[in-house]
Amino acid sequence: QVQLAECGGGLVQAGGSLTLSCVVAGNIFSFYAMGWYRQAPGKQREMVARISATSVANYPDFMSGRFTISRDNTKKTLYLRINNLKPEDTAVYYCHQENVGREGGYWGQGTQVTVSS
Repeated sequence: QVQLAECGGGLVQAGGSLTLSCVVAGNIFSFYAMGWYRQAPGKQREMVARISATSVANYPDFMSGRFTISRDNTKKTLYLRINNLKPEDTAVYYCHQENVGREGGYWGQGTQVTVSS
């Protein structure tokens, strides 16, 4: 059974930084592209970063340079570093694994990030 578990969220003041982690169990982590998504209250879930199986990172055009995605295949862990947090970054952040063996891939349960102004 594939499981994704995020951690690292919390309440942060604007201007601060956070590093989110996602540990994957149940399959060969290094085989799959991974991504971070977020969903703010009343809004659709959106992708904030993606990293290929070969560690090539991509970000949507609208994303600023404040987000950095990375992975450690030896630890089966995905990371998202967010610098200079803004109140509009407040959302639940989800880890996702792109897996052709499962429609829609796999999702974690999410971790809440709240940024106070």
